[in-house]
Amino acid sequence: MADLARYSRQLMLPGFGAGGQAALEAARVLVIGAGGLGSAVLPQLAAMGVGTIGIVDDDLVDETNLHRQTLYAPYDVGAPKAARAAARLRELNPEVSVRVHLDRLSSDNALALFAEYDLVIDGSDNFPTRYLVDDAATLTGIPSVWGAVHQFGGQVGISWDAQGPTYRELFPVPPEPGTVPSCAEAGVLPSVCTVVGGLLVSEAVKLITGIGAPLLGRVVAYDARGGGFRELAYGRDPERMPVTGLVDYEAFCGVSVSIRTSSESTSEASAPTSDSQEEEMDVPDEISAEALAAMREAGEAIQLVDVREPWEAEIASLPDSVLIPSRQLVARWSELDPAAPTVIYCHSGYRSAIARDQLRQLDFESVTSLAGGIDAWSRQVDPAVPRY
Repeated sequence: MADLARYSRQLMLPGFGAGGQAALEAARVLVIGAGGLGSAVLPQLAAMGVGTIGIVDDDLVDETNLHRQTLYAPYDVGAPKAARAAARLRELNPEVSVRVHLDRLSSDNALALFAEYDLVIDGSDNFPTRYLVDDAATLTGIPSVWGAVHQFGGQVGISWDAQGPTYRELFPVPPEPGTVPSCAEAGVLPSVCTVVGGLLVSEAVKLITGIGAPLLGRVVAYDARGGGFRELAYGRDPERMPVTGLVDYEAFCGVSVSIRTSSESTSEASAPTSDSQEEEMDVPDEISAEALAAMREAGEAIQLVDVREPWEAEIASLPDSVLIPSRQLVARWSELDPAAPTVIYCHSGYRSAIARDQLRQLDFESVTSLAGGIDAWSRQVDPAVPRY
């Protein structure tokens, strides 16, 4: 009787009833990401009585998460997100089974993990993971309900190769690296996570129970500023290459995961190279926080340029850096020395990559971008530098 009382308001929905509830209780749903979207999705799944919920997230709770990731409280800062989220879900509904996967989703573990579930909800915040989820779902035959948020808007769709087009047919190739800023760079309205998360749960429930018309071959876009929704229809791509296995998705999306500097010793670096190859190795597109710290500790002369906004520099900055906001760089570049070795940094690397390319076009001889920005410096070099 307690179960009937708890779920009575959904049991009375037309076409739902005991059969719909039984389907939810038997369902195994894997949620990728316990961040902004995950915080909206996970409590609803548990409260509705989804029988088994898996949570994949290897991140820790940060203070900057709290405004939108409402599963967490200030005392959770520093704790694993997936573990804290699971504890909340068990409090919400002790009847559901919650599985915690603290490993980062990768090509090595995705297929085995997906095989344990009936459906995946992708609330990740980066393109390598989205393409990995889509391919792994295709190979294991399960549907993927995916969502994305950016500033004041978001998108929701379903990718299910057995029943309709996939994410790859909507987005055959990923965007150029650096062209789509992260939430850390562009910001996000917390309520957008709630709206998009609710849509994700609705689509998952429709797939599980068979009620309604799922978003197969359709994408819904939400614009909070205009207060409206619009829909985009798309179909199968007859020329799409079949998915036969998982690949290196960082490389596929053009994401740099490791930076080699001139001071790093490898057999490849010591091999004979042409003049153009040597120049490319000496001035990489990015430099890691650890490599920059080593250069500064060795006393190497570096022109350090901060392209963030003044309010950000008031929170945290690196010593001996010149503050020129990215929007002012083209007008103020003459304040810098084009011949000096230059490292540009911002919050997480998006603005600094654009600024690097701008200065290269202005014939700066040696300019690179700090990978991961000052946030990476705080995490990898000096924890005393505040994160925001």
